[in-house]
Amino acid sequence: MSKIKVPKQQTRLIVAASDTDADMLYATRMFVPDPFIFLEQNGKRTVVLSDLEIDRARKQAQADEILPYAEFEREVQGKDKKAPAYEKVLVHFLQKRGVKSALVPANFQLGYAKELERHDIQLQTTNGLFWPEREAKTEDELRLMRRALSITEKGMARAMEVLAACKARRSKKLDWFGRVLTSEILRAEIDSAILRAGGLPANTIVAGGDQACDPHERGSGPLSADSLIILDIFPRDATSGYYGDMTRTVVRGRASEEQRRLWETVKEGQALGLKRMKPGVDGLAIHNEIKQLFTDRGFPTEVRDGRQVGFFHGTGHGLGLEIHEHPRLQKTVLKPGQVLTVEPGLYYPGLGGVRIEDVAAVTDDGIRLLSRFEKRLEI
Repeated sequence: MSKIKVPKQQTRLIVAASDTDADMLYATRMFVPDPFIFLEQNGKRTVVLSDLEIDRARKQAQADEILPYAEFEREVQGKDKKAPAYEKVLVHFLQKRGVKSALVPANFQLGYAKELERHDIQLQTTNGLFWPEREAKTEDELRLMRRALSITEKGMARAMEVLAACKARRSKKLDWFGRVLTSEILRAEIDSAILRAGGLPANTIVAGGDQACDPHERGSGPLSADSLIILDIFPRDATSGYYGDMTRTVVRGRASEEQRRLWETVKEGQALGLKRMKPGVDGLAIHNEIKQLFTDRGFPTEVRDGRQVGFFHGTGHGLGLEIHEHPRLQKTVLKPGQVLTVEPGLYYPGLGGVRIEDVAAVTDDGIRLLSRFEKRLEI
């Protein structure tokens, strides 16, 4: 498959399950758990899917034409007893539609691609996004993302409620109504709140102490009083498929002066990043300015004892139908309509980790903050 710039009216082809493929979900706005066919030809959108999904598709799918896969399967099978392979039916359908070439996503399955090219159907991929318009969110999309963030906030509120109800044992472990509060228990409480609010939780992070110094460590075992705890929650709205994403760092009890200074520095860095965001600004410059601020405050990014410490991850990423979608903040020049997280962090084993994350939409002259949850160190 070659890479090209996309001409207008280019025939587009996707074969994927919209439950897991953001490009297919964006095209059809319908959740389907198994792969199906989407074809855009001369501006007309056609989907081909199983009989199980036909009636639902007629009500939900954003398509001009909805066709049963079984019809094309029967034509290929003929009098054979064995049903044909999916790619054989795909070739047959495209040949009936006169497709000689098509634009496909970069993750198009190699087996399908080889079968199509064996039948002289040429495939090409874009230099960038399959749907370039996904980068600039519409007002309708922003409304859906705000709903996803409200689900996220309900999970965060539950975390704060549970932590507030805890007491410290002599061992410093947190006690929640007679049980030692663990990362697993608090994560289950967060995830349950998300489910009740209409979201789908995935890999929620509840990491305390030195565990939080690995930014993607989910966290395990007992949580301690007077220790930094990172809560990173990023559920998917079960209705729309859009993601929320938010991080707060808290201490149940009293923060030390060093912990407070670490937390205040990250908060200051995030505020700086949000303030600098507007169209035309290079995201890498924002990232570097935050990192320099941290260094100036006495929190350098370096290697200590063979381990990265300080601010060693990106400042933010695109958010939408994928939890990490184009663009990365430090790899883009900001444009109106982009929706990005801003989540600087500092991590020092022995002291702990702090990350604070919110979501912002770039406007014509600045940003619109989409997430709405207080930033408080001590619970």
